Amino acid sequence: MAYDLIVKNGTVIDGTGAFRRRADVAVHDGKVAEIGKITDGAARTIDASDLIVAPGFVDPHTHYDAQICWDPLVSCTSWHGVTTVVMGNCGVGIAPCKPRVRDVAAWDLVNVEAIPFEALSKGITWEWESFPEFMTAAERRGVGINLAFLAPLTPFRHYVLGDESMEREAQPDEIAKIAGLLREAITAGAFGFSTTTLPQHIGYQGRPLACRLASSDELKAYANVLRDLGRGSIEIALTRSVGRVSEEEQALLEFLLDESQRPVTWLAMASRPDRPEASFDTLDRLDRLIQRGGVPQVLCKPFVIQMDLRNPFTFADMAMWGPVFNQPVETQKRFYRDPDFRGAFREELKKPHLFQGRWNRVEVLEVTSPALKSCERKSLAEIAHERRQDPLDTFFDLALEDDLNIQYTMQQYHEEGIKQLIGDSRTMIGLSDGGAHVNMLCDAGYCTYLLGTWVRERRAMTLEHAVKRITSEPADFFGIKDRGRLKVGLPADIAIFNESRVGSATRARMQNDLPGGGRRLVMPAEGIEYTIVNGDVLYDQGHHSGYLPGRVLRSST
Repeated sequence: MAYDLIVKNGTVIDGTGAFRRRADVAVHDGKVAEIGKITDGAARTIDASDLIVAPGFVDPHTHYDAQICWDPLVSCTSWHGVTTVVMGNCGVGIAPCKPRVRDVAAWDLVNVEAIPFEALSKGITWEWESFPEFMTAAERRGVGINLAFLAPLTPFRHYVLGDESMEREAQPDEIAKIAGLLREAITAGAFGFSTTTLPQHIGYQGRPLACRLASSDELKAYANVLRDLGRGSIEIALTRSVGRVSEEEQALLEFLLDESQRPVTWLAMASRPDRPEASFDTLDRLDRLIQRGGVPQVLCKPFVIQMDLRNPFTFADMAMWGPVFNQPVETQKRFYRDPDFRGAFREELKKPHLFQGRWNRVEVLEVTSPALKSCERKSLAEIAHERRQDPLDTFFDLALEDDLNIQYTMQQYHEEGIKQLIGDSRTMIGLSDGGAHVNMLCDAGYCTYLLGTWVRERRAMTLEHAVKRITSEPADFFGIKDRGRLKVGLPADIAIFNESRVGSATRARMQNDLPGGGRRLVMPAEGIEYTIVNGDVLYDQGHHSGYLPGRVLRSST
């Protein structure tokens, strides 16, 4: 027979962990039709000699809920061979949403996901009110890769409780309404729901993100929706301390597993350079829950974040910073000049927080004032020493001198710890946060980083194992049953890459392509030769084909 597409002479790694083999892959009607030695012809043939032919990668943790309105290619995740993303994580999103409170939903994204409000106000198309309508709108617009939606709990609570969703628990009748909306979303094809308990996740006007106020009665009712439907999973941002899970957090994880009888993935596990044993002690302590489906996510890259004082997300877990959010620049400057504010910040840094005041790890990345150019690539500790000043005061003074345009960067990296975590079968590799923190970090290239750095350069795992970790493992966890494997009869989502070149660029680059000209960091990909989605070529040598072959995926029992 004549096929639509044949990938010839490639080395197939099928996503199951099985050893590689030389084979051709034929595609017909969007699906894998044959794998082996193929002699029939095709409308198009790709010569994959010396290339790896793998399933398209599956990213389990993204925040593209808004970006899909203006960026059908879902960049820059799709540049890296990713063909399916899971969206709606960490309890924050833009559906369901009543027309009169769209700004509230947008400001939630500003504060949790660090997306500029101007980009959201210009870019979100608001073609929906309900969550099923949100999914249908995405389907109608067209998209380059496949979208799997989680239902984020915050907008569901907003929809029923209104402004009080940021102030109190829901009452029984309200819980029933929210549960009904979640049931509607899951029935329409959402792959579960998401929430957060993290204090740095603040919403509109610096108030607590609405899902953080959900009571145990609420969470029980929402988890029971998944149990009763027999499908879906839960994602929760759970841990306040890097590499550790408190007794309270462990109890909540077990509660969600018990009440949902479904998988729960939680954030996050990481290795601390000062206490490398802590994360593995935690994994051992939680092994029983992990075996039941309570799987932690880990990032395979160094954690590098950019910080600025116009959107001080890094400090959102400190209550004293709440009044600074969503204010005009001149108002923010008054806070930063205030000795009392600085003193309060100094006291907060004595307590456990996301930012721990290690000024030797904070560098000046970029400034706009020519007078400060000499500070770039220097640490705050070094600049403070030169100025004979306290680093905390230097931190604020530099920002004020640069009209709050200064960009800081902070890195935390424990190589041996990451190596052990990504090799541990009890973890899920993910945490890209694609679409979020757009001018602060970009980990959307974690898949190519894994293949280039940890497989080729560090030889931390085999290529077969690494491909399995970023294809069938996340697909199976979320019940995305027809993705993550190269198998006859399944949709033809394929990443074709050069094993000797695959990787991420050394450094993310800033570009001004958000709606309204806003800035965001992107991570270029290396070595991805072709990306095929549902049988159509999306990227050929890094160039978009013009097609948008992605689909909105829908859950099933």
